[in-house]
Amino acid sequence: MRVSSPPYNIMSAVKYISTEQGFHSIPNLSALKLTRKSETVNTKTSDEDKLSTSVKATPEIEKKYVHRVYDAIAPHFSATRFAKWPKVAGFLNSVTPGSIVLDAGCGNGKYLGFNSDCFYIGCDISPPLIDICARRGHEVLVADAVNLPYRSNYGDAAISIAVLHHLSTESRRRKAVEELVRVVKKGGLVLITVWAVEQEDRSLLTKWTPLSQKYNEGWISPSSPRVRNSSTVTLQSIPETNLSTDEKIQLAVDGKVKDEPMKTPSALSSVRENGATDEGKAKTNQEYFVPWHLPYHRAEIGGASASALANGLAKKDDTKGAMVYNRYYHVFAEGELERLVTGIDNAAILDQFYDKSNWCIVLQKI
Repeated sequence: MRVSSPPYNIMSAVKYISTEQGFHSIPNLSALKLTRKSETVNTKTSDEDKLSTSVKATPEIEKKYVHRVYDAIAPHFSATRFAKWPKVAGFLNSVTPGSIVLDAGCGNGKYLGFNSDCFYIGCDISPPLIDICARRGHEVLVADAVNLPYRSNYGDAAISIAVLHHLSTESRRRKAVEELVRVVKKGGLVLITVWAVEQEDRSLLTKWTPLSQKYNEGWISPSSPRVRNSSTVTLQSIPETNLSTDEKIQLAVDGKVKDEPMKTPSALSSVRENGATDEGKAKTNQEYFVPWHLPYHRAEIGGASASALANGLAKKDDTKGAMVYNRYYHVFAEGELERLVTGIDNAAILDQFYDKSNWCIVLQKI
């Protein structure tokens, strides 16, 4: 069955406002199907309100090494993102026809409209990626994962594919999960995948730039801002990384609550037995810069490349003929994603597993 056109159209109700991060698409207030309902404002500021505001404030490391990087590499990144991860596709195909599916961190929109029996609404923090989605005719808007623009209990399902690992604090990662649960209806499913520190190909870690603890302290405690020492991390040109990790994710969703413990594949068990995974080291080194090589012939014209070099956003790698941009990642350790969602009262874990160097979890709103 193919559903008819949706009873709303984001793009016809969008206005652009200039913000610190560029032009953001914001739904018109008349598009109430997409915005949160007005609520009575409590003039008293609680500690919880202050914490929420702090969590929603984007740390500088995310602005520079996530937002600005993806803005710069958007066309090239999009050109490499077309294959549908089989089991993610299976999850989307399992959704009831006529459902509204929310994709938080939709990138170039490769999953939007995947199942023609459902309605899709995507959002991403990168305006250039959202522009790509919009040109493809998708219903999209620019928004932050920790402050989704949808009203509560709106969608039937939500997905967050390879997004949470770009958030630099535990409180922001948890808030993003809470937002995903908030925006789906009771009984709705939420699918989340993140990169794992326990990479099956351990050589990948040697090609990433680990961020030292000194640097971490510069953004972990927003209440105690510190001056960062530029010598703490060297943004050197790194040999081109095999970036197929997030293209190899294969998720399994059976829709039933799992009582057995999380299963670890024999390949990962073998790695542990050989001593390649050191638990203490994994806990220390979970913050990385992962390089993205933007070929010179694709680099933006008009001084954008020179500007990126000048502000430290990119470095030249003449041997590769590319500009090297570093993307911030917090790679997840075993059990971390489960702990992150534990304590969210209105969500139950249906499934959790390790697959192709990713930790994955399926939640249901209760």
